[in-house]
Amino acid sequence: MDNKQLMLQVKQWIEEAGQYIKDELKKVVKVEEKTNRSDLVTNVDKGTEAFLVKKINEAYPNDLIIGEEGTGRDVSSTKGRIWIIDPIDGTLNFVKQQENFCVMIGIFEDGNPLLGFIYDVMKDEFIYGGPSTGVYLNGTPLHAPEDSSLADGLLGCNVGMYSENYEHSREIASAAIGVRMLGCAGLDFLNVLRGTQNAYISNLAPWDFAAGTVLSQTLGLVCRQFPDLDYNILGKRQYFIVATPQTFRDIQKFF
Repeated sequence: MDNKQLMLQVKQWIEEAGQYIKDELKKVVKVEEKTNRSDLVTNVDKGTEAFLVKKINEAYPNDLIIGEEGTGRDVSSTKGRIWIIDPIDGTLNFVKQQENFCVMIGIFEDGNPLLGFIYDVMKDEFIYGGPSTGVYLNGTPLHAPEDSSLADGLLGCNVGMYSENYEHSREIASAAIGVRMLGCAGLDFLNVLRGTQNAYISNLAPWDFAAGTVLSQTLGLVCRQFPDLDYNILGKRQYFIVATPQTFRDIQKFF
């Protein structure tokens, strides 16, 4: 199976997962706290991950999987093909708003970006693709966004980073036209990919940035750890930035 066929296969799986989520929203959603009252997990997060893991294991039993809800977190090497799953990115939004959340999968092979998928379930907006296939938004080819400066665009920012001014994040945000806080990494990546936001800075786990990184790098965007380090798909949480090249250079001036 070539990468385009794989892309279409995974796209179908994620659309099926999206329908499962919509169906579950009609029922009583069971909510649990992870580390605090804003860090939630639901039976739908767990069910979505289980569904996707089952599909991957049946089709590609030798591939490795890292899932936010516990699947395969002991992966210790980037060798081979690794699937990184966020079954519901933006669970707090999912619980409180029943929108503004995404299903995301990033696929890497020997540490290199292969395919990425970000699906805004309730708006039915789906960005997917990779270096060998191109990137698509609901079937239409997506091209690199305009390489705008920080001063000419919007910046997505993690609320904790902003409030604590971590790595000058408040000053960086003040240099943009405006700052946006969406509570969903997938939506912020989606906005940067579409060119409606110049950059996104946040504290992200690999399942938060894997899919968006594949798509962003394919379109020539910069993906780095703060202030200018390689990201680590097997690491823990990382202070992360995705930006247009010019905006990234502008942000670097703050360090």
